[in-house]
Amino acid sequence: MKQFILMLGVLVVCWQGGLTESVAAESKKAEVFSSGPVIHNFGKHAKVQIDQTFDSDTKFKVAFDVSKVSGEKKLNRHFGSLARFINMLVANGAKQENIQLALVVHGRAGNDLLNPTAYKKRFATDNPNHPLITELLKNNVQVFLCGQSAAFDEIANQDLIDGVQMSLSAMTAHALLNQQGYSLNPF
Repeated sequence: MKQFILMLGVLVVCWQGGLTESVAAESKKAEVFSSGPVIHNFGKHAKVQIDQTFDSDTKFKVAFDVSKVSGEKKLNRHFGSLARFINMLVANGAKQENIQLALVVHGRAGNDLLNPTAYKKRFATDNPNHPLITELLKNNVQVFLCGQSAAFDEIANQDLIDGVQMSLSAMTAHALLNQQGYSLNPF
């Protein structure tokens, strides 16, 4: 029994040492990523040496599809991808006016687009996604909610953050965006 307790103690010490190293590694990784230059509170990205270059006049028209809900009281990290995309492109020489993004939201993620009043009524807390969605809208991102998902989750137009648009469906939104020259981001 004494040997078992001794071995258990050794394992705990090793685990704690590994945990300390893990925390230090995560902290160092966090220092590599920075936000801005456009959206300062969201969209952290790392500076990298790139081989696939683009010039400052390159136009980006990209649609992002999000169906995964963040969960109550959590920022939807998939929405943050748009802020990261804008920040990293501009940080690497793209002109902000040449970046046109669309966010198509469906499924339960529609709840993450609720305005402060509707979100608080539904979840009894503030919507952590409101500041990010507001920043995206200020930076010329179109945000569409699938009307079919909204109907299923009983979300009305007046429940949405100002500037979010109701689409007939996510499929319709993507079809129309494709006709306008938007590519679909695969993740």
